[in-house]
Amino acid sequence: MGQTSLQIDWIDARKDDVKSKIDALRKKLSLKGNIVSEAGKRRTIETFGAPLTPQEVVEKICADIAEKGLPALLDYSARIDHAPLAADQLRVPQEDFDAALAEVEPEFLKSVDSVRNNVSTFQKAILHKTIRIERPGGWLAQRYLPLRRVGVCVPGGAAAYPSTVLMTVVPAQVAGVKEIAVMAPPTPNGSYNKYLLATCARLGVTEVYRMGGAQGVATFAYGVEGVPRVDKIVGPGNMFVALAKKTVYGNVDIDSIAGPSEVVVIVDDSTRADYTAYDILAQAEHAPGSSILIGWNEETLRSALEKIDKALDEIERGDLARQALASFGAVILTENEDDACYWTNLIAPEHLHIATQNAEALADKIMCAGAIFMGNFTPVALGDYAAGPSHVLPTSGSARFASGLTCNDFLRGNSLLHFTQEGLDLLADDVWRISTVEGLTAHRSSVDVRRSHD
Repeated sequence: MGQTSLQIDWIDARKDDVKSKIDALRKKLSLKGNIVSEAGKRRTIETFGAPLTPQEVVEKICADIAEKGLPALLDYSARIDHAPLAADQLRVPQEDFDAALAEVEPEFLKSVDSVRNNVSTFQKAILHKTIRIERPGGWLAQRYLPLRRVGVCVPGGAAAYPSTVLMTVVPAQVAGVKEIAVMAPPTPNGSYNKYLLATCARLGVTEVYRMGGAQGVATFAYGVEGVPRVDKIVGPGNMFVALAKKTVYGNVDIDSIAGPSEVVVIVDDSTRADYTAYDILAQAEHAPGSSILIGWNEETLRSALEKIDKALDEIERGDLARQALASFGAVILTENEDDACYWTNLIAPEHLHIATQNAEALADKIMCAGAIFMGNFTPVALGDYAAGPSHVLPTSGSARFASGLTCNDFLRGNSLLHFTQEGLDLLADDVWRISTVEGLTAHRSSVDVRRSHD
C-alpha cells in the first residue's frame, strides 16, 4: 500500500504490548490526563493568578459559588467566559426563543420534531413501570417516580449542540420530569445560538441560563438567587464540567463523569475504506476525540488509512482531527476476530462500530461498550443525532460498569411493603433468627411484640 502523511499509532497485537499502549492512551484521555490547551493554561493564570491544576480550579469555583452565590457566578462568567452579564441577563428571555423559532429554517424544526418522536418512542419502550407482587399475607411493590427538577449541560465552545438538548431533555420528559433547566455558555455556539434556543423552545423548555463550565455546574448543584438548585445534572462538557460534576456529586446526582468522545471501529475485508475513513474522523473532529481502528486484515487497515489521510483535507476541522489522531488515535492489527473483540472489551469504548459482514455475531462477544452500531449502514452519527437511544454515553473505559443515559435515570425507585398479621407471622421466625445472630434485639422485639399469641 502507498505511504501516507497521517501520524497515528500502529499497534501489532500479535507482538506488541497492546495493554500498555491502551493504558497510556486511556491515561491521556482521562480526567487525570490534564488535557488543557496552552490557551487554557494562560487563561487559568490570568483568572486565578497562579498555574492551578484543573482540579484546583474546579474546587475553588465550586467553593466560591456555594459560599457567595450569584455574585460569584457573574464574576466567573465575566472572567472566564468574557461575558459580563447582569443578574437579569442570566436567564434567556422569551423574546429570544420567539426570535429563534422565527429565524431557523422550517426544515430544521421538522427534523427536531422527527428526532423528538424517535427518541420518545424508544425511551417510552424502555421506561420502568411500577410493579406489585402478591404474596401470602401481604404484597410488595416497586414504585418509580420522576425527579422533581433536572439540570442539563449543553456545550457551546467550538460547536453548537442542539442534538444534546434532544438527547437529554426528551428522555427526562418521558420520565415525567416537570422542571428541566438548561445551561449553555454565553457564546455564539451556546445560549446565543438560534438553533439551540429553537430546539429548547420546540421541546417546551424555556428555562435556559447563560452560564457554562464549572461555575454553571456549581450553580445548578447549590442554587443561587434566580437559579434554584436541581436534583440531578446531566449532559456532556469539557474537563472542567466533568470535574465539577464529580465535585458536586452527593449534593446532587449526576449522570456520569465523562471524558472526550471516543470510538472503536472493527473492520474486515468487506468494509468499505471510505466508510471507515469518515467513521474514524467523526470522533477525531471533536478534538480531543479518540478513534481506534481494529481489524485482522492488514491490507484493509492500510487502505482505510489512505482514505482517512485524503478525507482529512475535505472536512472543515481536518487540521484538528489530524492532531487528535496523532495524539489519541490508534490502529490495532489483531490475529483474528476473537482477538479484536478481546481488545475491544478491554478498551470498553463509548461508541463501537462493528462494520463487518458478521456484525451481530461479533456484537454477542462484546460485553463492554456504551453503544454498539452494527453493519456498514449504521454509522455512529445515526445514534448521535436521530435514531432514539441517547448519545450521552460512558467514556474513558467506564462502559465496563456504566450505561448510557436513558429515561430511567430520571426516576427514583421506592419499595413498598404491606403485610397483615398472617404475613408477619410467616416471616417472623426468619427475622428472629437473623436479628439474634446480629445482636439487634430491638429489631427482633419489634416483630415479637406483633406475633399472634393464640
